[in-house]
Amino acid sequence: MKMIIRVLFMCFLGLPTLSLAQQNDHTTAAIITKLSGQVLDATSLLPLPNVTIQFVGGHKAAQSNAEGRFTLSSPTAISEVKFAYVGYQTIVKAIRPGETQVLNVHMESTKTQLEEVTVHAGKKIQYRNKDNPAVALIQLVINHKESNRMRNTDYLQYNQYERIGFSLFDLSGKFLNGKLFSKYRFLLDTGMVINDSIKTALPIYMSEKYLEVYSRKAPAKKINILKAHQEVNYSSFVDTAAVDLYLNRLYGNPDIYANNIFILTYQFLSPIADHAQDFYKFFITDTIQTPTEKLVEISFTPRNLGDLLFEGRLYITMDGRYAVKSNYLKINKRININFVRRMDIRQDYKQYPDGRFYLVKTNIQSDFGLMKEKGMKIFGDRTVFFTDYQIQVAKAAGFYEGKSNQTILYENQNKGNFWTEHRTDTLRLAQAQVYQHIDSLQKMPSFKRALWITKLITGGYADLGPVQLGPLGSFYAVNSLEGNRINVGGRTTSQFNRNIYLNGFTAYGFKDQKLKYNLGLAYAFNQVAPIGYPNDYLKINYLYDTDIPGQTFLVDKFQSALGSITRGRSDLWQYNRILTLNYVKDLENHLSYNLGIKFWSQRPANRLIFQPADQSAPVNRLTTTEIQLGLRYALNEQIFKGTEGRHTIISKYPILNLQANYGVKGLLGGSYEYLNLSTEIGKRFYMSQLGYTDITLLAGNLFGQVPFPYLSILPANQTYLYDKDAYNSMNFLEFVGDHYVGLNATHSFSGFLLNKVPLIKHLKLREFLSLKVIYGGLRDENNPAFHPKLFALPLSADGTPWTYPLGDKPYTEVGVGIGNIFKVLRIDLIKRFNYLDHSGVKSLGLRFTVSPEL
Repeated sequence: MKMIIRVLFMCFLGLPTLSLAQQNDHTTAAIITKLSGQVLDATSLLPLPNVTIQFVGGHKAAQSNAEGRFTLSSPTAISEVKFAYVGYQTIVKAIRPGETQVLNVHMESTKTQLEEVTVHAGKKIQYRNKDNPAVALIQLVINHKESNRMRNTDYLQYNQYERIGFSLFDLSGKFLNGKLFSKYRFLLDTGMVINDSIKTALPIYMSEKYLEVYSRKAPAKKINILKAHQEVNYSSFVDTAAVDLYLNRLYGNPDIYANNIFILTYQFLSPIADHAQDFYKFFITDTIQTPTEKLVEISFTPRNLGDLLFEGRLYITMDGRYAVKSNYLKINKRININFVRRMDIRQDYKQYPDGRFYLVKTNIQSDFGLMKEKGMKIFGDRTVFFTDYQIQVAKAAGFYEGKSNQTILYENQNKGNFWTEHRTDTLRLAQAQVYQHIDSLQKMPSFKRALWITKLITGGYADLGPVQLGPLGSFYAVNSLEGNRINVGGRTTSQFNRNIYLNGFTAYGFKDQKLKYNLGLAYAFNQVAPIGYPNDYLKINYLYDTDIPGQTFLVDKFQSALGSITRGRSDLWQYNRILTLNYVKDLENHLSYNLGIKFWSQRPANRLIFQPADQSAPVNRLTTTEIQLGLRYALNEQIFKGTEGRHTIISKYPILNLQANYGVKGLLGGSYEYLNLSTEIGKRFYMSQLGYTDITLLAGNLFGQVPFPYLSILPANQTYLYDKDAYNSMNFLEFVGDHYVGLNATHSFSGFLLNKVPLIKHLKLREFLSLKVIYGGLRDENNPAFHPKLFALPLSADGTPWTYPLGDKPYTEVGVGIGNIFKVLRIDLIKRFNYLDHSGVKSLGLRFTVSPEL
C-alpha cells in the first residue's frame, strides 16, 4: 500500500472515564502500571493522532493527541498493551507490569491489494452484486448520503488551512554530484518520504493559505475569505497566482458524497455514487472495534481497470448513520491518464453533535513522470485541514450577499509566529526553508540564465526586462502572396511602465517586397497588462498587414511555419490598414465589455478583386468606420495568464459573447451603413464515465446593404491542423451570408470505449466525435446577382465560382478522432456531407493536433 500521511488534527468523541475505587490506607503501596510515549507512522515517521491505546485484559484506554503522544495508567499489574487505528495494523506490545515506562510505537498501514488476491477453488468464482454483504452495506451508505453530507447543513462555518508543494525526485546521482549542481545543493531535502521510502528531493514550489469559510444551504451560497497567503514567487518567470490557481484546481476538493469527483481535470465516479455498484466491485475486508465505535472496512476496485474509477478503502460507521469515517482512494496504473504514475487521496471525518461526520483533513499525494519508471519525476502533496466548525450559526442576511471569493488579509500574516500558530500541523525544517531557499535561488546569476532560456523556449519570448522580443513561433512563415515572410516583434512589460504598455511587430515579404507593421499603445488604469486579468485599459492600435477575408491572422498559426502548410491554394488575399481605439473593462462579476471605434481600409491582392457585378471599374480600396461593442459574461470563471494572452480554465459554467458592429457612413471616410450582430454561447457538459461534451451555439444577423467583404464570412481551415473554432473541410472564403445559426459539438469519451478493446486498450487511446452544422442565407439585398453594384463573389483560377452564398441546406461536417497517440498526437477524419460540387472540395480529409494531454 502506498504511503499515507495520517490525520494530524482529529478528535473522537469524549474519552471514556472510569472512577477508581477508594483505596484503604494500606493500598498506598498498590502496584501501578504507568505508560507514556508516542505513536508514529512507520513509513513517514509522522505522528498519528487519535490512536486508541488500551491495556489488554483491562478497561483503561486512551487516545494519542495531535502529536501522537499518550499517557495511560492502571492500578493493576498489566503485561500487554494494544494500539489500534483505522487503516493501520493493530499492534500488541509486551510491557513490564507495575512499572513506569516509555514506549514509542511505529504503526504499519494496512496492506490490502485486492487486485493481487488469488482465490483457489474448483472453478472460477464470479463476482456478483447479489447476496454480497459489501454491496448491501454500500447501498445503505448511498441511502444515507444526504443526511450525512456536510453541505446539507443549513448554516456552517469553519477555518481552512491548505498547503500544496511540489518537488523533483529520482534525480540522477551524476546530476546531483556534478559540478554544475554543486552551488545548488543547499536546496535539497534529504528526508522527504515518497512512495513509502525516504528520498532526496528538490523542492520547487510551495503555497500556504488560511481561509474562513461560510456556507448557507438555501438559497445556496458559499463564501471563502482568504485571510493569509504565502507562496514561492516565480513572478519573473510565470504568473505565480495562476500557477497556484491551476494546481489547486488540478487537485480539486474531493467530495466522497458527490456522484462524481473532479480531479486532474477529469470526473471520477465516486465509490458511493448512486449507481456505483454497476462500476465497482466491493468486498468487506475488516472490522475495527474501538471503545467508542465500530467500523467496517470495505475495499473496492473497478470492474474495468482502464475506466475513470478509483480503487481503495472506505471505513463505514455502524451506528445507524452509515457514514464514511475515513476513505482512501487511489488511481489504478492502467487508467487512461498520462504522466500520472501514482495518486492517493486520504480523507478523515469527525462526528459532531448534530450527528453528521464533518471533514477534518484531506491529503492528496501524486507522482508525475514522463516515463513509467525511469527519469526525473515530480512529487506533489496537497494537504487541507478543516477546523473550528460552527454548526447552525447564521450570519446576518446581508453577509451572504457578498462576493463568493473575498480577500481580507490579516495585518500580521507575515510577522512573528503567525503561520506557526495557524498551521494545523508542523513543517519539517526542509519545508520551512523552501521560501527562503527559492528566494535565494532566484538571485543567483546562473539560475537566472537557465530561467531565461527556459522562458524563451516554452513561452516564445526573449525577456530583456522592460522589453520582450517575440513570439518566436511567428519569426518565419510562407504564403502565396508574400512568399517567405520574416517577422520580428516585441512588447514592453511592467518594468518599463506599470501603466503604459507598448506592443508591435515588423514583417517583410520577399515576394511582394512590402514591409508590414503593427504598433499598439495601451494605458492600464489598474496597472495590469492587457494580457492579464482584470482588464481596465484604453488602447490605440495601428496595423498594416495581410490576411484572407474572414480569417484574422495577425500573429496567428497561418503566419507561422507549421500553419504555412496548406491544402489547395489560398490566393485570395488583401492588404489591411486598421486603426482602432478600444476601452476594455472586466467587472468583478466576470462581465466584461469592449467599446471601440475602428477605421478599416482593405485593398485586394493576389487574385482577389473588388469587381462590381455589372463589370464596371474595379474598386482599388474599400473603407469603413465601425463603432463596436462587445459583451462577455463567464460565470465563476477562473483565468490564468499565458505568454500570448489570458486563458480560461474550462469548467461546467457557460460563457456568453455578444458583439455589435455599427458601420457609420461618412465618418472618417466610411462608405457603408450597417449593423452586424452576432452571439455565441459555449458550455462543457460532463457526463461522468462517458466523458464530456463541448457545445457552442452561434448566430448572427446583418442589417443593411454591403459588399461581400463585410458579410459574415464563415471561418474555414485550409491547413492540416485541426481547428475547433473553424470548419475543417471548408475552403477560405467559400461561404458568405448575412444571417446564420450554427452548432459546434465535440464529445470526448476519454477512452471509455477503447479501454475495453483487447490488444489496444493498453495504448490508452481516446475517442472523439465532432459535429459542425451551420445554416443561413444571403438576402436578395446583399446578393450581387440582384444588385449589380455590389461586388461579384470571387472566382477560382479557372473562372468557376469560388465563393457561394449560404444555401437552403445546412453545411454539415462530422469528425471521428483518435487522440493520445504517443501522448501528444490526435488525428481526426473529417467527413463533409454536402456542397461537394464546389471548387477544390474533398468529402474526406485528415486533420492533426499536436498537444500533450494529461
